[in-house]
Amino acid sequence: MNPVKHVAIIMDGNGRWGIKHKNSRNAGHRAGLDTVEAVINQCLKKKIKFLTLYTFSSENWKRPKNEITFLFKLLENFLNKKINKIIEKDIKLKFIGELDKLPTKLQKLIKLSEKKTGKKISLQVNIALNYGSRFELINAIKEINKKKIKVNENNINKNLYSKDLPDPDILIRTGDTHRLSNFLLWQLSYTEIFFEKKLWPDFKGKDFNNILDKFKNVKRNFGSI
Repeated sequence: MNPVKHVAIIMDGNGRWGIKHKNSRNAGHRAGLDTVEAVINQCLKKKIKFLTLYTFSSENWKRPKNEITFLFKLLENFLNKKINKIIEKDIKLKFIGELDKLPTKLQKLIKLSEKKTGKKISLQVNIALNYGSRFELINAIKEINKKKIKVNENNINKNLYSKDLPDPDILIRTGDTHRLSNFLLWQLSYTEIFFEKKLWPDFKGKDFNNILDKFKNVKRNFGSI
C-alpha cells in the first residue's frame, strides 16, 4: 500500500476537446477548469499534500497569440473569482517557472495569491507556468556556481523551483500522448507514470481515484530488488 504525497499532472487535450465539442480550442481550456477543481477536491478528500499542474510550458509561446492571451486571462479570472474559496479550503498556491516573463498584471496577481494562501496547509497546489525542466536545471547549476558550492544531487535539489517539495509519486498525463514534454525531468526519476486516453476535460474524479488505486499495488523498488 503505497502512500501518496505528491501527484503531478500534464493536463493534455483541452484544445482537442474544444475543437471536437465546441469548434473552439479556448472552449476546451475553459472546460478543463472543471476538471482541475474536481481533482483538487479529490486530493483534499484523500489527504494528498501536493499537487503540481502543468499549466503553460516554456514552449507554449509558439501557440497562436489569441490562445495565449485567452489562457492568461482565464487564469486571472480563476484566481480573482476562486481565491476566497481556495483560502476556505485551506489550499496554498505556489507558482513555478519563469514568472518574470509573464504579463505584469498576471505577475502581480500571482504574488498576491501566493501571499494570501501562504499559511494554508491542507494541500499545496503548484502551478507550473512558463515552466521548462531543462531551463530549471540550467538555472539550478547557475545558482550553484554563483554560490560556489559543489555540483551534486543534494545541491541541485536545493536550487530547483521544487526545492521544498517531495518528488512526485505519480505522474498523470491525459490526452493519449506518451511523452514528458519537458516537465519535471529531474524530479520524475522514480515516479510511477500513468498515461490516460481521456482528454483533460473528460477526466473525472473517479478516473483520478482509479489511478490512485492502481498505484497502491505497484511494487516500487527504487533500483533494488
